[in-house]
Amino acid sequence: MNAREPAVKEAVIKMYAAREDIHPREVKGRYATWRWVCVWLTQALFYGLPWLNMRGRQAVLFDLGSRKFHLFGLVLWPQDFIYLAGLLIICAYGLFLVTTVAGRVWCGYACPQTVYTEIFLWIERHIEGNRSARIRLDRQPWTLDKIGKRGAKHLAWGLVALWTGFTFVGYFTPVRQLAHEALGFSLGPWEAFWVLFYGFATYGNAGWMREQVCKYMCPYARFQSAMFDRDTLIVSYDTARGERDCIACSMCVQVCPTGIDIRKGLQYECIGCAACIDACDSVMDKVGKPHGLIRYATENALAGRWNAAQIKRRLLRPRVIGYGLAFFAIAAAFSGALALRTPLKLDVIRDRGAMGREVEDGMIENVYRLQIMNTAEREHLYRIEVDGIPSAGIADEDLVELGGASTRAVPVRVRIQPGKAGSGSHPIRFTVSALDDAALRVTEKAVFIVPK
Repeated sequence: MNAREPAVKEAVIKMYAAREDIHPREVKGRYATWRWVCVWLTQALFYGLPWLNMRGRQAVLFDLGSRKFHLFGLVLWPQDFIYLAGLLIICAYGLFLVTTVAGRVWCGYACPQTVYTEIFLWIERHIEGNRSARIRLDRQPWTLDKIGKRGAKHLAWGLVALWTGFTFVGYFTPVRQLAHEALGFSLGPWEAFWVLFYGFATYGNAGWMREQVCKYMCPYARFQSAMFDRDTLIVSYDTARGERDCIACSMCVQVCPTGIDIRKGLQYECIGCAACIDACDSVMDKVGKPHGLIRYATENALAGRWNAAQIKRRLLRPRVIGYGLAFFAIAAAFSGALALRTPLKLDVIRDRGAMGREVEDGMIENVYRLQIMNTAEREHLYRIEVDGIPSAGIADEDLVELGGASTRAVPVRVRIQPGKAGSGSHPIRFTVSALDDAALRVTEKAVFIVPK
């Protein structure tokens, strides 16, 4: 470059914006009350359920080692995976239905990320102070006071996170046994790993990442618009009214947990928590204006200035009816299948090492292994029977006793008299039935081989 030419400065183009810390202001109102009701209900259920016993065992326990899942007296096995799939489908359609009607109310009130962020923010406010105090603390140099407050906050976060991790593992390992091992510092390696892992995830997501999870990690925020239409209830800013009533106080921004400005319209970051509605209503009270500058409304309602009755009339539209019918149909089928489910299962495995053999008195014998599963909570005495070929009978003891929620492999020898069936394979049926309950009866097909 010529020395006489002016120097050219290089322009630095940033490809992303640096994250700005969000310190939501505490807000009170009817929607804030409902959020805390959801916090209490969901956490009472999550933390309390593992300690609930039923019929001498933990009411909800996913015993992976024994491959048994205890759900309030119901015992499910890996063969019952269809019920888990059905439950997940029901939850999916329920979420679609609720989202179509009322937007992201799940995210705003009951999502674990929202719930634990509320808990961690409550701890933060009670240790570091209100929003202004927390912002000042961020800007202060590291003093003993700042170290003490930050240390106390992270200690409290850590304790909540560890208790959450412990409770999570308590759904897979009996929680009383887990508590005994934890108090004795004798947790197994896998239990210790998952307690720490889930605790760390809770600490990181609710304490540090917060809105980043909702904005960048949660896939629901990305595809929610596919379930929205112009009649979906969403948190909305009334632009026409805002021109005369909004005083630009920015309270709606200060209370937003994701830091957005609802006055700019619907944004994918909005989780539908309605904190901005409570904040705006409180401001309207102070300036003598009616509530509803920010409110739950639909796009059609805002455009047509509809009242509540008109909004309700658009509730049962084709999309809602479709999701509703699918939801209730699947839920009914699931409930019916679960109610008609027989708590007895049978698998028949033929001994392939012997295709069929002649034993004493010329009898033809085949050997089988019957895997009998008693999925009920109480023990039963079962009888094993076989039919399909004349003279077919059990050469062993035909009675077997199984305890509650247990399985047993029973070797069975089936014999027929000579000349009762030609050479080759013949269909037979095994039937296992409980002597004390006629409803407990199951039949399974098998094949009997007669050698040439």
